[in-house]
Amino acid sequence: MTSKVFPTYHSCKRTVSTIAAFFSKKGEFILFLLAVLAWVLKMDEKLCQKQNYLFHLDNREPAAMDIQPVGIIKSSIGEPSLTAGNNGIEMREGVEGVIARHRAQRQKISEIIIEKKWNELLDGIEGFSHLLVLYWAHLVPEESRSLTKVHPMGQKENPLTGIFATRSPARPNPVLMTVVQLISRNENILTVTGLDAVDGSPVVDIKPYVGETLSGGEMRVPEWMERILRLSHQEETD
Repeated sequence: MTSKVFPTYHSCKRTVSTIAAFFSKKGEFILFLLAVLAWVLKMDEKLCQKQNYLFHLDNREPAAMDIQPVGIIKSSIGEPSLTAGNNGIEMREGVEGVIARHRAQRQKISEIIIEKKWNELLDGIEGFSHLLVLYWAHLVPEESRSLTKVHPMGQKENPLTGIFATRSPARPNPVLMTVVQLISRNENILTVTGLDAVDGSPVVDIKPYVGETLSGGEMRVPEWMERILRLSHQEETD
C-alpha cells in the first residue's frame, strides 16, 4: 500500500511543479505582452498628438498683427516711378529713365526721421556704413493690393508673373526695402544716400546691412530679371 502511495505523491509533485513552471513562464510572457501593448499605445498617443497638431497647424487662423510706423522719410522724390492700378503696374518713364533716376538718387541726400520715443533704438547704428530700410508704399491704392500677377517693371515684354516673384510695390502688404549708406546720425535723424523712397513714406523698420549674412549661395534669377540687371549695369558704365 505504501508503494502505491509514494509514486502518486511524486506524480502530484511533478504535476504541481509543471503547472507552476507553466504559469511562471506564461506570467513572464503576459508581462512582455503588456509591455509591448503599453509601448504601442504610447506611440499611438504620440502619433495622435502629432496629427492633431498638424490639423490645427493647417487650420489655424493667422496671428493678429499690429504694425506701427517708427518714423518717416524725407526725400526729394515726390512721386513713385511705378504706378499701380487695377490693370497692373505702369512706368511713368521708360526702363532706362527709371534706372537713370535710381542711379542719380544714390548720390542725393535724404533723411530718415525716427520718432523721438524710439531714439535709443538707434544707439550703436553709427558703427555700420549701410542700412536696410523697410518702408510702407503709402501711395499704392487699396484696390491694387489685390493684384495677383503683373508684368515686371510694367513692361509687357516681361512675362506675367506672380506678385511674390517680383519687386512690385502693388502687393497685399506694400512693404518695400532699400539699402542706403549712412552718412551721419543726429539724435533721431539719420542722414543717408541711396534712399529711393517717396517723400513721406512711413518707416516700418531699420536693420544694419551686412551683405555676407544675406548671401545664400549662388544667386539665380529668371531671364527677364537678367535683362534688367544687364541694362542697369550698362547704364552705370556708360
